Amino acid sequence: MGPGHEPGHEPGHDWADVTASESSLRRFLHGLPGVDQVGAEQRAASLGTRSIKTTAKAYAIDLAISMVDLTTLEGQDTPGKVRALSAKARRPDPADPSCPPVAAVCVYPDMVATAKQALGSSGIHVASVATAFPSGRAAMEVKLADTREAVAAGADEVDMVIDRGAFLAGHYLQVFEEIVAVREACAREGGAAHLKVIMETGELQTYDNVRRASWLSMMAGADFIKTSTGKVQPAATPPVTLVMLEAVRDHREQTGRMVGVKPAGGIRTSKDAIKYLVMVNEIAGPDWLDPDWFRFGASTLLNDLLMQRTRLATGRYSGPDYFTLD
Repeated sequence: MGPGHEPGHEPGHDWADVTASESSLRRFLHGLPGVDQVGAEQRAASLGTRSIKTTAKAYAIDLAISMVDLTTLEGQDTPGKVRALSAKARRPDPADPSCPPVAAVCVYPDMVATAKQALGSSGIHVASVATAFPSGRAAMEVKLADTREAVAAGADEVDMVIDRGAFLAGHYLQVFEEIVAVREACAREGGAAHLKVIMETGELQTYDNVRRASWLSMMAGADFIKTSTGKVQPAATPPVTLVMLEAVRDHREQTGRMVGVKPAGGIRTSKDAIKYLVMVNEIAGPDWLDPDWFRFGASTLLNDLLMQRTRLATGRYSGPDYFTLD
């Protein structure tokens, strides 16, 4: 899974002193440099105006497709819907076998086995949300049982939500310990499911809090930090993602461990996706331009990427009804 997952980079191994008490953890998190709100928003906006050449655009679209966590998280999800989504994940454009598959299919824990079976040996990961998604408001035993159920069913990745209430109240050690416990619940024979930590940035109120939550999640052993559940507005935004990309870059400089980033919710067009890829390259660096280290949480983005891909290849759009709207 890349350099961040080598032995010797056990998460948390450098942070024992910092996480020894609530006060030492608070001192560390509040000692992080403050985020210049205007600067972050201007930088994100200026990166969003970059134009890229057609050849680079074709490459970027295929890269973006390969980074999609194709997601269905509805109360009305059925096994049939999950099987259809899995088929689309394997062959996003049935008419063009050169189109890459997506990175993962993301479902509720009770749909993991269905997705796992449908994806077979395709190499596409199954991601499962857990820990009382999307609110994160449940007893710790419930959250851990939720996680273990997903892992037992075969989830390759677990997308957990932090307790935003505890974080906003300044109970940082509680949030840290919760992430550590969920990470331990991801263990299974022969390895562990990768842990993606959802911060629900739309509820964190400030960019400083986004930076603190990013560091807290990485210190607790997150393999990925993720903006949002997709159930709260605002979801992913370029400035928030920029702050998270700075955090993973700085964290690697300090610890040698790479952590991935996943913006989710509200990214619907190829144009948006390419803006994010430009930002990844500029802020974190080209090492992150890989599905192992950057994902898009999306349900409708894939269709637009496929339409733009067809247009680049043929010079014309296939109508939106050409690609399934699941």
